Amino acid sequence: MKFRRETEIQAAYHAIDAVFRDTPQFVSADLSRHLGSTITLKIETVNPIGCFKGRGTDYLFFRRADEFRAGVAAASAGNFGQGLAYSARKFDAVCTIFAPLKANPLKIEKMKALGAEVILHGNDFDEAKTAARRWANAHRLAFVEDGQEPEVAIGAGTIAYELLKEGATYDALIVPLGNGSLLNGMAKVSKALSPTTKVIGVCAQGAPAMAESFRRKSFFETESAQTIADGIAVRTPVKAALKDLFEYVDDVVLVSDDEIKVAMRSLAQAHRLLIEPAGAVGLAALSSNAERFRKQRVAIPLCGANVTDSQIRDWLV
Repeated sequence: MKFRRETEIQAAYHAIDAVFRDTPQFVSADLSRHLGSTITLKIETVNPIGCFKGRGTDYLFFRRADEFRAGVAAASAGNFGQGLAYSARKFDAVCTIFAPLKANPLKIEKMKALGAEVILHGNDFDEAKTAARRWANAHRLAFVEDGQEPEVAIGAGTIAYELLKEGATYDALIVPLGNGSLLNGMAKVSKALSPTTKVIGVCAQGAPAMAESFRRKSFFETESAQTIADGIAVRTPVKAALKDLFEYVDDVVLVSDDEIKVAMRSLAQAHRLLIEPAGAVGLAALSSNAERFRKQRVAIPLCGANVTDSQIRDWLV
């Protein structure tokens, strides 16, 4: 799906709940000095769900509320489910989320608190997704798939719009890559407003399906996805997302769990920011490829802050 230039981007921006828009962004002097780049951080965690997902789900409901009146079902590791639950509650729709059996307990409780029915099923996200699709079909409800719905990508793309709308320029945007809505949405907006900016996706080494699909320019799935970055632990790519990935994205890189932990600690130390693993992979990629980006202007969205107490003790203390 191509953007109709700036008009569609602006329409999405104005339709999204104000609690998700115009998030803080600033140049990190500490990280820039340490890594040799001019690094702009875009903080997507200061909102009711602690992540960026509300942008996409809000625009999705704005465009398709009538279709969702009877209710929606989806699969989520936690953050997309929170976004859906928040938007469904606002539009007075029932929301059912399937999550893996070992999903982040903090995210599960937050989805429930926002009014979603949460059903735990399967050993990973993709098994939960299969169950959610079957359940939606059996109950004749709309099934919403992150990475499939163009409105979700457009909503997420407003992050790039905010970075670029005042005329700022960047050599690169470094963006987490899970199901693809965030990266594809930001890439489309960036290519419309700043065609020379390189858009680079980041996957975890333990969940390389999207990165390998990008490299091969064809669908590639893995037998498992093993990473602390649960928000991007994809083993079966969404084919619709791959089409946009191949067209709009310039590169995809991999980072290790250890590199992710270092990035999380760097953000906590430099700016007292609590960022979950999937939300910190952009900085992990920049840190592990510092020479590639030296003296460049780089923007990184920090996409989620839903970290449990035990994870804080294990990874940050």
